[in-house]
Amino acid sequence: MPMNSVNTNVGAMVALQNLAATQNDLSVTQARINTGLKISSAKDNGAIWAIAQNQRSTSQSLNAVKDSLQRASSTVDVALSAGESVSDLLLQMKEKALAASDVTLDTNSRTALNDDFKSLRDQIAKVVANADFNGANMVKSSGSQIQALANADGSSVISVAAQDLSLGGSAMGSLAATSSIGTQTLASGMIATVDSAITAVSSSLAKLGTGSKALQSHLTFVGKLQDTLDAGIGNLVDADLAKESAKLQALQTKQQLGIQALAIANQSSSVLLSLFR
Repeated sequence: MPMNSVNTNVGAMVALQNLAATQNDLSVTQARINTGLKISSAKDNGAIWAIAQNQRSTSQSLNAVKDSLQRASSTVDVALSAGESVSDLLLQMKEKALAASDVTLDTNSRTALNDDFKSLRDQIAKVVANADFNGANMVKSSGSQIQALANADGSSVISVAAQDLSLGGSAMGSLAATSSIGTQTLASGMIATVDSAITAVSSSLAKLGTGSKALQSHLTFVGKLQDTLDAGIGNLVDADLAKESAKLQALQTKQQLGIQALAIANQSSSVLLSLFR
């Protein structure tokens, strides 16, 4: 049989404990709604928080990988644009050389063709010299090889080799900065020289194109990988706000009932006064 006492109010103690538990649950639910996270710190769940934090580190590191790949891709694209311009100029130079190989040309016509040829030749040198991006030039003599980060810990890279498209370089062969078609003999010999350069430049452009495609493909993969990691982190730590909203309503009602229960329990001791009237 419970003891009636003014010193010890067991009912109030129980009501207070239940109210404190409800308020604690309410505080947790409100924090989840405010942050959108069910695990916002290590004290919520140390193991899950540590796993999520490691995944965040990887995801953020991939931002640097994406930046590196984008810079490398832009550098290769500039080299490709320059190489395509060089290839177009070579086609025009072949046309001039072929025209100048005609034995029936007079001196004035041959001189005009030679001037055009030399202008195109010099334009190649300008294109190659100005194909810079971010301080790198992949088509000049001793050009820069591009290396882009490929993973989050920096242990892997994607490399794209430089292609020497300068006059007198490996792709141009005998086509030098002093080449001309001033005579019918020079013009006839220049046809084969320019043909060889066209073939070599096309091969170099194919290599640059393959490198550019590899960079773009890996950039797409890294973007998808980062999205997957972020989704995985969300699965670990994000709160279900619909569920938390419903729980909030229930806890607020429970809190009000707990307050009323505590008030009733606190009134029980005053009932004892009636025994002494």
